Amino acid sequence: MSLSKKNYESLASFRYILRTFLRFSEQAAGSVGLSASQHQALLAIQGYPGRSQITVGELAERLQVEHHSAVGLVDRLEANQFVQRTPHPEDRRSVLISLTAEGLRFLDQLAKVHRQELKKIGPELRSILQKLESEITSENDSPDKEV
Repeated sequence: MSLSKKNYESLASFRYILRTFLRFSEQAAGSVGLSASQHQALLAIQGYPGRSQITVGELAERLQVEHHSAVGLVDRLEANQFVQRTPHPEDRRSVLISLTAEGLRFLDQLAKVHRQELKKIGPELRSILQKLESEITSENDSPDKEV
């Protein structure tokens, strides 16, 4: 079963709104002197489920980058005093990364403008997601679906 023009339009709309948000995020990070990856790292650390410190491996997973790339990113963040490394209490081969007060200050500033942007685009994003969900559900319910 091939997709309809409407299906492609919905996918393109979803991709477009995601990209516009990511571009906004890149520009917001740049406006405070951070790269997009530095902002993403600060957010991944502070937003990690259940705790506010993570290993480099966990950071690499959250950012979907190679371990060595995450190490380099942490090195740069530490040099700017945005994060600190502490020995892992249970694994001597590992360290835990957490935000410093300065890192949290930058992240707070960015989080506020991101939440404002999400409030602005939220209705459009919800509408696109609902449309996609409806299209996918109706495809799954179709008697001629491919196996």
